[in-house]
This record gives sequence, C-alpha cells and structure tokens, in this order.
Amino acid sequence: MPVIPPQSDVNARQEALLRLLQDCGRVAVAFSGGVDSAVVAKAAQLACGDDAVAVTAVSPSLASGELDEARRLAELIGIRHVVLETDEMDRTEYRRNAPDRCFFCKTELYSQLHLRLGELRVDVIVNGANLDDRGDHRPGMQAANEHGVRSPLIEAGFTKADVRALARLWELPVWDKPAMPCLSSRIAYGVEVTAERLRRVDAAERFLREEFGLREFRVRHEANDLARLELPADRIGEFLDPARRERVAASLRGLGFRYVTIDLDGFRSGSMNAVIPVDELRTF
Repeated sequence: MPVIPPQSDVNARQEALLRLLQDCGRVAVAFSGGVDSAVVAKAAQLACGDDAVAVTAVSPSLASGELDEARRLAELIGIRHVVLETDEMDRTEYRRNAPDRCFFCKTELYSQLHLRLGELRVDVIVNGANLDDRGDHRPGMQAANEHGVRSPLIEAGFTKADVRALARLWELPVWDKPAMPCLSSRIAYGVEVTAERLRRVDAAERFLREEFGLREFRVRHEANDLARLELPADRIGEFLDPARRERVAASLRGLGFRYVTIDLDGFRSGSMNAVIPVDELRTF
C-alpha cells in the first residue's frame, strides 16, 4: 500500500497545482491514464474547464487495455479526450533502442502536439512528471525541455506519494495503480524494438496478469529471445513449483520466446538502466 502524506500537505499542494494550471490558460495534458497524468488531467479540468484537453498517444508500444482505461478515466474526470496516433516506430533512432530511446518517443509526441495546438485549441502542453522522477534516467525530459513542455507536478512540489494522496482524495480509481511504462521499456538496450517483440511482451504480461493476479511485475525481453521475469519478491517461490513453472515456460515459448528465466532479485522499476554507464545517465 502506498504511503500517504498528511492531508494538510496535500491540500496546500493541491491549491498550488490548481493556481499554476489556471495561469497556464488553455492546456493539453499528455495523458497515459496512469496516476500522475490522471491527477494533472483532473487538476486541469478543475482549473481550466473546457480549455483543457487530455491527449493519449497510441502506438504499438502501448500495452493492451491501456487505451480503454484512459478513455474511461477521462470520461470520469470530465475532460475532453483526444487520441493521437504517433509514429515513433518509423524513427531509426527509436528502433535501435539505445539508452536515449525515450527521447525520440517523446520528441515524436511533443512534435505532433505542437503541430496541433490550433486544432486542439490550447497554448501549453503539460506532462505528469513529479519530483521523484528527478535524478532517474529520463531522456524524455530532455525532449520536454526542448519543446517547452511544463511539468506542473514538479513546479507545485509533488512527490509520487503526494500524487497518490491527491488522486485518492479526488476518488480517482488509479490512485494505487502501479506504474505502466511503455512496452519498449521491457526490451533490453541494443535489442531492436520491433512490433513482434512488443506484441510478445504484451501477450506474456497479459497472461501472467490474468492467470496469476500479478500487478507489479515485468517481462523483460533480453537478447536471443530470452524472457527474464521480474516478479514480486514474495511471490517468486510460487513460480518455482514444477507445475506452474512448466506452465509459464510453455506459455511464453508459445508466444515466441526461446528461453524463460526468473530473476531472483524480483521486480525493480527501471532495472534495464543498470547497464548504462554513469556518465551516460540523463537526469534533470
């Protein structure tokens, strides 16, 4: 269960967030449907009303079911919702999957949004980055900076815990939703991002989620079609049971993986970044 800060702290940050967005005027929220962008979308709707729009980018790297969830959440919030198909897969720099891959993804998104400012009837683009994102490897934030995209949660002093607390206060159903980065983040750096590999990862995670009720985990696609399962540490033992182990291995091989392994360290957000040399990490 996420740690929730005192409500007085959340109320103060809520007021700062609403004032900040009201001052922005007409805003487009880069809206994935996760808790961060949901809080920004709700705040934008409260502060800007019909001058706010939530924009969800759709491409092969979006996990199945996420678009439907984003649509339902936008309807619940009451914000105008636009679906935008992006073409990052057409970019060689994106497909080659170097550690700066996210820069090219976000560049594609923000470029397309800028081209549509008039059509969307907005002046400012905002994202859902919060204070806890700072210091992590975030090449996408370089793209945001280059396109003048604002991060109202950072400007208003929100940590991840603050975001979840405000989402809970506003009764947003995603208040405790685990992070759901794009499917490309599961593919090891240097292994080309292809539609087939994305489909394979998506199907494998859907299988584990639906069959075993897993929430916070990853199927990492390593070289040579190896699936490295990062499971909750307290549930690894269940998957060493011979019957379950054989069932999982057979199912993932059926999806196109040649080898299936379980990572004994368990789930770690951003574990792929462990291979990046310190002097190549992009923080903000």
